[in-house]
Amino acid sequence: MLFNSLSYLIFLPAIALVYFLIPWQKVRNLLLLAGSYYFYMCWDPRFIVLMIGCTLITYLDALFIDVSRREEKEGVPPEKRRTGRAKLYTAVTIVFTLAIVAWFKYANFLTESLVGLLGLVGIQLQIPRLNIALPVGISFFTFQSLSYVIDVYRGKTACERNILRYALFVSFFPQLVAGPIERSSNLLVQFREKHRFSAEQAKHGAMLVLWGFFMKIVVADRVAIVVDQIYNYYASYEGVIPILGTILFAVQIYCDFNGYTTIAIGSAQLMGFHLMKNFEQPYLATSVADFWRRWHISLTSWFRDYIYFPLGGSRCAPWKRYRNIMIVFLVSGLWHGAAWTYIIWGGLNGALQIVGAWLKPFREKVLKKLRVSTGSLGHRLVQILITFVLVDITWVFFRAKDIPSALHIIQSSFTVWNPWVLVDGTLYTLGLEQADFWLMMLSILILAAVDVLHARGKAIWQTVSGWPLPVRWVLIYGLIFWILIFGVYGPAFDATSFIYFQF
Repeated sequence: MLFNSLSYLIFLPAIALVYFLIPWQKVRNLLLLAGSYYFYMCWDPRFIVLMIGCTLITYLDALFIDVSRREEKEGVPPEKRRTGRAKLYTAVTIVFTLAIVAWFKYANFLTESLVGLLGLVGIQLQIPRLNIALPVGISFFTFQSLSYVIDVYRGKTACERNILRYALFVSFFPQLVAGPIERSSNLLVQFREKHRFSAEQAKHGAMLVLWGFFMKIVVADRVAIVVDQIYNYYASYEGVIPILGTILFAVQIYCDFNGYTTIAIGSAQLMGFHLMKNFEQPYLATSVADFWRRWHISLTSWFRDYIYFPLGGSRCAPWKRYRNIMIVFLVSGLWHGAAWTYIIWGGLNGALQIVGAWLKPFREKVLKKLRVSTGSLGHRLVQILITFVLVDITWVFFRAKDIPSALHIIQSSFTVWNPWVLVDGTLYTLGLEQADFWLMMLSILILAAVDVLHARGKAIWQTVSGWPLPVRWVLIYGLIFWILIFGVYGPAFDATSFIYFQF
């Protein structure tokens, strides 16, 4: 069941209405759990067994860890303890969880890479490709359950003994498929609270859902038509056109993923739940490191807390800090997809941060010598532009189907100068007619304006709520009609999937 489908527009208000009509908290949680399992089974009912299995294993391991920790604190002799060591149970959970992800997501990639590596030394192997279906959202719900177990081991969160609440934490439908990857300290505790209906909160949640639809249906899906045309037939384009395709892909993936996240946050808010922010105007970042503090915040913070810090973080020698950054981003690239293009994408992002940190003292000396005001708007705009260009180059590897096509796109972008294609009608041969193309550009400008306002501390929806009622209704209905009239829909008005569902 996709967020941008008619079935979800029926499912969400129905489950929210029944949720508030039920007076008992346990029954409410049971309703949400049943609804979340149904939501997940709409893709493939078989994989609900995988989710339940992951839930049970991590739930039981956390219980064993908790008992072991308490016995250690109480000084119970090892021979009289009812359980083994907490570290062992944590290791078992990590291995089990990562093994699930590795099998479903990386089995074919690893075997194909092994065959290719052996082929380089003259050893020829024929290994048939395994017919493994990738469970939707597997990287998200496994990481969420894994973080809970690690936090219990570290003593950062209390062990949840109620299996119903924990199962709901793993499967909560608004953020189940593509995040945000929630922590137990934020989401799990909310299932213990009784939420009361709030008209103001419901209105804000509905506005977030509408804005998410705008980003996905109006912007991302329209931009995708041009991006797919350019990247699918990359050999036919050169110069400005592949540059345009890459810039538009940056817009597409941002609107697609942030659109999903915004709908998720709004859906949860309708029922009184608060999910963490996952994006914070990433294309206004002033460095690649700053970009990653703003992009997919829940995943970036996950890698920081469970990989970067355990490796030593930044409290170590510079070369070790650079090593830790590179490890995190290589893992991040592999997390995003089972292909070398994703690994190169992750490695480039890590390398750009390392080079940026290494050159920082030199840059500061140059700016000081040139008497450049680092607090000026002009300097900030230059930083934003440079950062966007660097991030955009890495997006080529994320979007391209393989390494040769990515290199071809980069080469053709920098070796041919043909700016006249912007005015000779070529733009209208890329999948969109002239009116549709400029509608896309107008929608992107609206999106950019809202992001700039948010960056300046002006929350647009709080501002709108203070306007006169007639003006608010005109804006709301205007947004609804804009989505209905100018939204891009598939054949027979089928909803299009979100990019991050493949991860």
